[in-house]
Amino acid sequence: MAKRARKESTGEEDQVHALPPSMNGDQPLQTSYSYHSNVPDILLDSKVIMGVDEAGRGPVLGPLVYGIAYCSVDYEDTLKEAGFADSKALTAQSRQSLLHKLISLSDQLSWSVRVMAPQDISAGMLKKVPYNLNAQSHDATFSLITDVLSKGVQLEHVYVDTVGPAKSYQSKLEVAFPNIGFTVASKADSLFPIVSAASIAAKVTRDAIIDNWTFVEPINTNSYASASSSKKLKSENSSIDVSEDHDQPMKLGSGYPGDPNTVAWLKNNLDSVFGLPQLARFSWSTVKNLLESNSHCVNWMDDNENVFKTYGNNEPSSIKKLGVQSISSM
Repeated sequence: MAKRARKESTGEEDQVHALPPSMNGDQPLQTSYSYHSNVPDILLDSKVIMGVDEAGRGPVLGPLVYGIAYCSVDYEDTLKEAGFADSKALTAQSRQSLLHKLISLSDQLSWSVRVMAPQDISAGMLKKVPYNLNAQSHDATFSLITDVLSKGVQLEHVYVDTVGPAKSYQSKLEVAFPNIGFTVASKADSLFPIVSAASIAAKVTRDAIIDNWTFVEPINTNSYASASSSKKLKSENSSIDVSEDHDQPMKLGSGYPGDPNTVAWLKNNLDSVFGLPQLARFSWSTVKNLLESNSHCVNWMDDNENVFKTYGNNEPSSIKKLGVQSISSM
């Protein structure tokens, strides 16, 4: 198995840049999971607010991670003073520092993440009756809220960064949890410090998973786009983080479909029979188009046509006994 290389840190940076506890060790991410930090006693006897946000909704690579953070109503102002604001305006290093601060405040607040593996996202979206990304996202949020309630936490109000139309999503939450107040708003992480804290948990967890991804497939380590195409993308969309240094092996780019480094990585790691590594979301049109234009065609059948063609009426008794069926031809 191959791992992405990560830069080493020394001195005081070691603690800040340590892998977050929400990472599922160094095992390959092959199924979705949830992580919950400990719930401090103070939250079992207080009115509690919660923030919900996600990281990784748009990329074609890696997991979608939902994060929550919750604290007492009285503690919200302290969060703001600690620097929890618009997480998307922060540098990666600042986000890592804030996650370390979240961990250090374990006597006052708690946080959790739901890591949705790319394989599970794709499997849902590619069903005969699609389990779309909005529905999967809503269920991740419902799951996290339910988990917290099961721990004995009395949630008074939950602030959610919107997925789809805010009004209908808020109504859906209010029906599911009638004893909790909800505010669903666009860019909620810039409006409510508790949502910013949730965003930090989600973003740092996702970044750590990507940076330390364990590949179970052979990987082409020379997957780089030209520097000029990277600069062009960066100038066109400042919200996408495109690094221009090519020192890191197995460069993935930002993970967004419009990033030339990401597209180059996909093209260079496409196998004409087996497709792409599990890091890719096969339900994204970027991947679908690559597979359709660069892969071998497989014709799937529901009869015994190939066995009959091979053996005719003299089909071996062993095949008959085992019930062997031909399911495809290439």
